[in-house]
Amino acid sequence: MQYTERIKRLESEGAYVVLAKAKALERQGKSIIHLQIGEPDFDTPKNIIDAAVKAMQNGQTHYAPSAGIPEAREAAAEYLSKTRGINIVPEQVVVMPGAKPFIYSAIMALVNEGDEVIVPNPGYPPYRSIAKFVGAKPVPVRLREENDFRFSIDEFRSLITPRTKMVVLNSPCNPTGGVLTPEDLEAIYAAAKKHDLWILSDEIYSRLVYEGEFHSIASVPGAMERTICMDGMSKTYAMTGWRLGFAAMPKTLAEYFFTLAINNFSTTATFSQWGMVEGLRGRQDAVDKMITEFHRRRDIIVDDLNSIEGITCKKPQGAFYAFPNITGTGLSSEEFADKMLNEAGVACLSGTAFGEYGEGYIRFSYANSVENIKEAMSRIKKLLKGVRTR
Repeated sequence: MQYTERIKRLESEGAYVVLAKAKALERQGKSIIHLQIGEPDFDTPKNIIDAAVKAMQNGQTHYAPSAGIPEAREAAAEYLSKTRGINIVPEQVVVMPGAKPFIYSAIMALVNEGDEVIVPNPGYPPYRSIAKFVGAKPVPVRLREENDFRFSIDEFRSLITPRTKMVVLNSPCNPTGGVLTPEDLEAIYAAAKKHDLWILSDEIYSRLVYEGEFHSIASVPGAMERTICMDGMSKTYAMTGWRLGFAAMPKTLAEYFFTLAINNFSTTATFSQWGMVEGLRGRQDAVDKMITEFHRRRDIIVDDLNSIEGITCKKPQGAFYAFPNITGTGLSSEEFADKMLNEAGVACLSGTAFGEYGEGYIRFSYANSVENIKEAMSRIKKLLKGVRTR
């Protein structure tokens, strides 16, 4: 049997690969602490669950419009308008089963074979994977530790060629926790406007900022004319299994996204969208408590990592990932991650799972209890001490 060349270009995601390996070790009786997966360990807030259950009981279990139910689009437009400080109308909003389909849809709709897409590196793997899938070239812009894992604006400008069609932003960033400044965003938009580029702004961690305020490129005057501003319910509201994402974009582009949805998944679950409406419009106390706890965990894991010989870790400004430099251990990123999983029972991700510029780094998710985080750090310290004394 034959397979297309494009399907061979798709890459997997390291978090799911490591999860499978960790589960296999657990089935063998090994204790594993999971710091590899980007999933809040909190329950979905009760008011959201109640709203979805009520919707099911009221018969909201049938097809919805491909762009999302009107109430969900209205709630998302209100939310984006308030949090980005701009005017977004429901006709600009699309709801999809998760935020990830927006990455796929944006590249499918806007990037041709032979085009170039500038992507952050280290960065979320689907950006480069989907660009390669459509026959485009992902061009990495390096996120350097000494620059707080932000874009170097001069380097970004130097990467733009006549073939460049899109730049992908992710702030706060997975895996680094880096956050782009208003000055960064203004400079990126100016370059995008000058060279007629689309901007795909992945803002799924927009509420998880611990110092200062979140800033969106959508807030830059004029930027929404060429921007897909995507967010979702998974990270902020602990709703990963609900599969709910939303994005604002120019109205004409939204029409193409509707058509992609019809040809791909038809519609997003109706009752889930009623949960989304409640999440965006209802009380936020559970979210606030979750963010406070993530802030506390961040400080603990960073302090513990910096106490381990051979490891240094900058304090991430957002998301829920620590991205320490492990070059002082003498191990490569892959060697470190494999050793931690198989010998220490700590599941984490090699920095190279996020691109070649992730070499020398490891991603730890602190979406786990303080008790488990401290136990994991203790296991790592003990194992590395044993490596040095052998």
